[in-house]
Amino acid sequence: MTNEVLYEVRDGVAWLTINRPDARNSLNKAVRDGLFEGVRRFNDDDLAKVLVLTGVGDKAFCAGGDLKEMSESKLTIPPIDFVPQFGRNIEVDKPTIAAVNGAAFAGGFLLAQTCDLCVASTTATFAISEVKVGRGSPWAAPLPLMIPRRVAMEIVLTGAPMTAQRAHEIGFVNLLVAPDELHSRTKTLAQQIVANAPLSVLAGKRTTTLSAEYPLREAFERAEKIWAPVYSSEDAQEGMLAFAQKRAPKWQGK
Repeated sequence: MTNEVLYEVRDGVAWLTINRPDARNSLNKAVRDGLFEGVRRFNDDDLAKVLVLTGVGDKAFCAGGDLKEMSESKLTIPPIDFVPQFGRNIEVDKPTIAAVNGAAFAGGFLLAQTCDLCVASTTATFAISEVKVGRGSPWAAPLPLMIPRRVAMEIVLTGAPMTAQRAHEIGFVNLLVAPDELHSRTKTLAQQIVANAPLSVLAGKRTTTLSAEYPLREAFERAEKIWAPVYSSEDAQEGMLAFAQKRAPKWQGK
């Protein structure tokens, strides 16, 4: 890992942290490379069940691309692997959470959008600000599946910042918390996931995207296939037995 991106696993939760506060945690090449490396490390880390993506400090989660660097390189169309987009240029089967501690603009909005869940400080702000600098946001194509279409249209066309409260009201943010509780509340949410049966968690994540990709009947059929091995697993028997014996289950992931 680079100094610009930190990776640490604690109690089954991997914390992937952008460490460039003096530049508002913007996405220069070192940060982008570090994020890809960190996500790959998470994918290969059997001890890590949930990924939390956040930024150092309380001013910015990630202010987007490093415009100075982009200008110097005369960047036109960003390559597909410019920044991690889960499910598009890098697969992440395990759950991911964005812990937004400040401004999430442009590429920072992208990172918050690409995670499965989002916890935000009350001081956080969100914006797809590319229209203000003549850039683009093709990665926002899935946004109308997450929030009302007209709200998505407003965000993309105006580039205006949106408060964390508003982001929570429209369903983009799952939990809205006090700034000094962001870490602890995110940890609690992650630990709730870690405590669950791992096969059920993975299948649940896969199931939630099906109706966006397939007609409903086909989505049901695919969901049945996803869940069949979970029902037949040793963990499924262990979960029922643990309930009957009034004890905590001992998951094996098989």
